[in-house]
Amino acid sequence: MSSSQDDTATSGASQPAASAGAALSLHRQLTEIWKTGPGWQRLAAVNHSVLGIRFMVTALVFFGIGGVLGMLTRVQLATPMATFMEPGTYNQVFTMHGSIMLFLFAIPMLEGIAVYLTPKILGTRDFAFPRLTAYGYWCYLFGGTILTVSLLAGVAPDSGWFMYTPLSSNVYTPGINADVWLLGVTFVEISALTLAVEIVVSILTMRAPGMSLDRMPIFGWYMLVTALMMILAFPPLILGSILLESERAFGLPFFDPTRGGDPLLWQHLFWLFGHPDVYIIFLPMAGLLSTMIPVLAGTVLVGYRAIVVAIIGLAFASFGIWVHHMFTVGIPHLALAFFSTGSAIVAVPTAVQIFAWLATLAQGKPRWNVPMLYVFGFFSTFVMGGLTGVMLAIVPFDWQAHDTYFVVAHFHYVIAGSVAFPLFGALYYWLPLLTGRVAVYRLSVPAFWLIFVGFNMTFFLMHLVGLLGMPRRIYTYPDVESWTWLNLLSSVGGFIMTIGFALAVIDLLAQIRFGRRVRRDPWKAATLEWAMPIPPAPYGFASLPHVETRADRLAVGEIAPALARGEGYLGFTRHGWQETLGVHMTTGAPEQLIVLPRATYLPLWTALATAAAVLSMLAKLYWLTALMAAVTIALFVFAARMAGFDRDYGRMPVGRGVSLPVHTEVVHPPAWWALVFTLVADATLFTSLVFGLLFLWISAPNWPPNGVPDTDLALALAAMAALGISALFARAALRALVGRRTPRLWMGLATLALLAAIGLAVVLIAGIVPHPSAHALGATAAALLTFVVVHAGIGLLFLLTATLRLASGHASPRRAIDLRLARLWIDYTAITGAVAIGLVLALPALVTMLGMRP
Repeated sequence: MSSSQDDTATSGASQPAASAGAALSLHRQLTEIWKTGPGWQRLAAVNHSVLGIRFMVTALVFFGIGGVLGMLTRVQLATPMATFMEPGTYNQVFTMHGSIMLFLFAIPMLEGIAVYLTPKILGTRDFAFPRLTAYGYWCYLFGGTILTVSLLAGVAPDSGWFMYTPLSSNVYTPGINADVWLLGVTFVEISALTLAVEIVVSILTMRAPGMSLDRMPIFGWYMLVTALMMILAFPPLILGSILLESERAFGLPFFDPTRGGDPLLWQHLFWLFGHPDVYIIFLPMAGLLSTMIPVLAGTVLVGYRAIVVAIIGLAFASFGIWVHHMFTVGIPHLALAFFSTGSAIVAVPTAVQIFAWLATLAQGKPRWNVPMLYVFGFFSTFVMGGLTGVMLAIVPFDWQAHDTYFVVAHFHYVIAGSVAFPLFGALYYWLPLLTGRVAVYRLSVPAFWLIFVGFNMTFFLMHLVGLLGMPRRIYTYPDVESWTWLNLLSSVGGFIMTIGFALAVIDLLAQIRFGRRVRRDPWKAATLEWAMPIPPAPYGFASLPHVETRADRLAVGEIAPALARGEGYLGFTRHGWQETLGVHMTTGAPEQLIVLPRATYLPLWTALATAAAVLSMLAKLYWLTALMAAVTIALFVFAARMAGFDRDYGRMPVGRGVSLPVHTEVVHPPAWWALVFTLVADATLFTSLVFGLLFLWISAPNWPPNGVPDTDLALALAAMAALGISALFARAALRALVGRRTPRLWMGLATLALLAAIGLAVVLIAGIVPHPSAHALGATAAALLTFVVVHAGIGLLFLLTATLRLASGHASPRRAIDLRLARLWIDYTAITGAVAIGLVLALPALVTMLGMRP
């Protein structure tokens, strides 16, 4: 009996030791596979944790630069008739302050948060396209550097962060100042758009198994809707920047009213981006709040489904009220009524979220720590901004306040208030996850109160000086008694706020070194990012969880040890692969084994080539621009050529008795969905281009032109036919490959058809009447046909990549994704090409109708 008890005791003691040993062995194997190398090898990093931190740190650096520029403007405006800065210098500082805060801080910061947190919260190991994430980061860094260095060189943008035409045209900005903004911001927008596609595809296809959409944590919903908004909102701005740069570089008069253009077209394109962008910035911060507040209150989030509906409703509403920013430009009264009503209604879904958070706090027992202080700061500032937003939605009031400092105060309360307070609260909340240390609150509390008092002192007083009639966008003002003391106090408040931010940053840096160490989940939270050792290992989860309830109500303390022991999915290593799982979009059922690429320098080299193309464009060295663009394309093709595998693997075990095919052998892997959402963004750009043509046709002065368009019908129909034939051949090539026949003949015929379409479109461009530089009608026709040429050219690149991969054994009847992508792109090109060429053919009829326009 005694011996039996001893044997049982020995067995019971050795089992945890064996489990601990297995967990340690698994940890070492996974770390060896997923780690980022030391030294220069860190430049090749593609791991989402590394890149997320880089995004956030870089954004904070730009936040500091933008903050200093903002304080320089407050020094200039502290007293009347100040001479601290000359008008030209002030314009550059003012423009760069707004541009940096919007394009180099707010949007990249939310992207960094998404890159770092989303895979952890959703229970997966990384994003779908790590190399694309790395490329996006380098584009952001280089684009931001170009903008910032331009300020030091004295050629920074000086037409305002909104770049309104004609102020930003060659007539009023003859140097390269405006070009720096147009090319630099577009460069950064490439980064944002790549990240948006990455986020959408990863959230939809790479959650923890079992995590259906209705089980997804609320943060996932916020980031999904935000990324979808970015896909739809950024293309109009990218198009506007391309059109304005084309006008400045090549004389195409899209915005020149003397040649059939219209400056208001820029405003429409800018605010089609700009108004949704307010909510693109707000929603991720709201996602942070919706994640933190339940934990800090010790309860569950109230109104989960209502918040999801409110998020989606807010996204839809934000795209329909861009004219909210254009009430004073001469909009018809009926349109003013519509957009005014929409601008007021958008407060409803916002209020739903506010009241859900308040109900959550009321239901629980809030802990008044530093993150909760920042939550309180958010409530007070954002509600103030929302109320003044409803005031500005009323047209008569907006007419009086539109060009005053009241609007400056409003958008700082909305944007700065909705970013700064949730962001710093989140940094303190997730600091243990980032560093493995819990903050010791010493500097953090006084830092918060300095920020809060300074913020309200700075921007609340701007409401008053605005109501007293002080215009915005001025570098000085007359000695009006009621303006002087308010501006002085506002500037003093700005310095108080700046000191507070500096203390907060110093405190956060100190916590990294001196904070109290903690092992796991110091907040007693219920989301998956706390189910891993902290700070996280490069692989995130030693094995992937199976989720059977809503993923913000999990027993993290029970899940974490089991995952560390490898008891979930993929609790092992093989072939040195970086493995994770792909799931069904809605149900979360596991569907595919996704093998991610290893670290590489290719994203860095590709971004450097892209930056060289941008810089050579700034220098007007267009031959070098074409060369560097070709190098960039070649690097993309080279990266794609060797992606995936050169053999079939069939179904492979992934744990828990489940076997799945490798992602290269399924019909719709993440790459398929990435192209689908890329085409959604591209279709938005194309729709914006068509909108621009119709807007100029209806509203622009100096229409119709003197010359009547006379497009060669035979050539146009031949171009449309060539596009359609290329789509048929691409489909035939895919059928041949899947049917185990050689697709090379069909691929060659599709290539010839695309080349014929390009040649015909180029001939049509050469024969445009009126000449593209003479009138906006010719310029828009050239833009439509150039769209066709560019997209047909990209179709050729898809076919080239497929040909190279077929030759190297990376394509097979099972691994046919390359031709599926080519078919999808060429189908889209044929459809949009037919619409574009059809519009060009319709131009004579449009001109005839314009002859009857009053």
